[in-house]
This record gives sequence, structure tokens and C-alpha cells, in this order.
Amino acid sequence: MYIYVGSRTTRERNARGKGISVFHFDRDSARLALVQEQGGLVNPSFLAIDRAGRHLYTVHGDCDQVSSFSIDAQSGMIEYLGSQTTQGKNPVHLALSASERFLLVSNHLSSSLAVLPVTPDGLIEPPVQRLVLHGPVGPHRSEQPHSKPHFNLFDPSGRFVMVPDKGLDRIFSFEFIDGRLRESNPPFVECREHAGPRNLVFHPKLSRAYVVNELDSSVATYRFDPDKGGLQPMQIIPTLPQDFTGNSRASSIEIDPSGKFLYASNRGLDCLAVFSIDQASGWLTFLGVQETLGRTPRFFTVEPSGRFLFVANEDSDSIVTFLRDPISGGLTQVGDITPVTSPVSIVFRTI
Repeated sequence: MYIYVGSRTTRERNARGKGISVFHFDRDSARLALVQEQGGLVNPSFLAIDRAGRHLYTVHGDCDQVSSFSIDAQSGMIEYLGSQTTQGKNPVHLALSASERFLLVSNHLSSSLAVLPVTPDGLIEPPVQRLVLHGPVGPHRSEQPHSKPHFNLFDPSGRFVMVPDKGLDRIFSFEFIDGRLRESNPPFVECREHAGPRNLVFHPKLSRAYVVNELDSSVATYRFDPDKGGLQPMQIIPTLPQDFTGNSRASSIEIDPSGKFLYASNRGLDCLAVFSIDQASGWLTFLGVQETLGRTPRFFTVEPSGRFLFVANEDSDSIVTFLRDPISGGLTQVGDITPVTSPVSIVFRTI
């Protein structure tokens, strides 16, 4: 299995990253071996890969562009193909449509979404739609001055797109038809004031969606309507232990492939919150936290088999590999702690 790690690279971000790092992962030793460092890139801060493992895509944080790369089938190494404007400032997330003919991008500081066609050869074409999000801003003086879309996730059918908006305390829902976004009915769900919804994940078996809220360090559970794309609130639960009274912000969220456990990262306490998921209702139960053995776990992910979980500790320049217990959901650090400067995104190629 090959692992691709995106990093922040600019002085303005106090970053030390070199670009995109390619690693080969040995499952027996649980060690990462560096294959390639693709430098000369500005803040390749979120990555996506197509199902066939032929092309890699990245946004360039704080800029206004996305880029694509071809992937060598044998070595896993990448080669630059080209870039395209997102018609917005600071693209932070991108996702391929179900057909893989379009990229959807969230422009965090321009309060907009962009739809860009993708050719079969992996080239990105100019945007065919730019949609600006509107609404009353949240109460946080510095973090909620305007709409701030942070994520855009297609539902399991590929028909709907959910967009958590950190600035408006809303989660927008769009229908994606013929490469265009159209408001769902209802078009959004209101979150708790000052929540700051950031990332979202769908349950692999139940019609449930889970949103990690950055500003109040919580996870919200929603019933998802697969016919209309709407979200109905069910539950909200903290990502921090009751005895923690310091400053921390939630960041990333994942569910293991079995759908039994959910994880959310906390930056400040620097840990992963571990929750069990009731298999009938989708309700969460807080089980505890696991230290990430590094500072600022902006991103983490569970690899496709569900056996391993990888944490990108941005401010301690490391990738930490954990072995997952499929019964308890617990995490045990394995292999070596891998040095990677300013890591903020990880994707896998298992072909």
C-alpha cells in the first residue's frame, strides 16, 4: 500500500513542509518507507485520489488553485499534470464526484464552492460553476466573520453533497445533477451557535451523518434523508473528557469500516476521542481519548482495511501509526514514528 501525505509549506503558516511525500507501507512491520518527495508546491493541504489509483489531486491552501498528478502503477510515484484556478481564496477541501468527471472544491475564505470538470487523463478544466454561500454569521469575533465552508462530502449515493460551514454554524445540503449544484429541500440545518461545524462523515450502514464541530469541540449526530438530502439533529456530545478545562479545538472525524467506532481529533489536548456507535440507532457513547504522541493532530485517517489508523501531527512533524482493536476500538502505537514536516492530509493507494 502507498500513502500520500500533503503538507503546509509556507512561512505565513509557520510551516516546514516540502510538498507531497509518497511512502510505501509495510503491513507486517507497520513501517513507512519514503519513496518520493514532490517539492515545489505551495501548501498541498488536502489530497484526493481516484478509485483506480491513477490520479492524485490537491488543493493549494491560501492560494486559488488545485493541481493533479499521475501515479505510476509500479512505483507509486507521482508526476505533475497541471493546475487550475478555483475562482476563490484558500481552497481547503476537494472531492471527486461519483462519476469522477468533476471535482468539487470548498474555498474557505471566499465563502464559495467550485465545480471543475476532470478529463479521463486526470487534467482539471476551468470551473463550470461557482456558488457563494450566504447566511447570518456566528458569534465568534475572529473565527466567524463570514461564511467559511470547510468540507464538501458526497453522500454514499453520490447524489447529494453536505457542506459544513464553520462561519455560519450551518450544514448546507446540495443535490449534484449533471455537474451542477442545486439547493436541496431543506437547503441547510442550523447548528448550535458557536459550534463551528468543520468536517463530516457518513455511517457505512445506517442513514446517519456525524459532524465534528471545531469551536465547541463536539460531535453532532444527524439522521440523513437519502431521498431529499436533509439532516435531522439527533445528538450532540463533547470530544473532550469532563475533567479537561483548557483550550482545545476539534478538527477531523472518521468512522472505521465496520461502522462500530467513531474517532475525532482534538488540537490542544492533542488526542483522539473514541466513541462507540450503537448499531441500531447510531447514537454515540464516549469511550475515552488516545494521545496522538505529537502536537496538533489536524488530520488522521483509518486505512481501508480498518486495521491501522494514521495521525498527522502538524506541529511536531510526524506521522504516528496506530493498530486498531476491532472489538474495543482501542488504539496502540506500532512501528516507528515517521518524520514528516507539517503534515496535514493523508490518502491511500491500495491497488
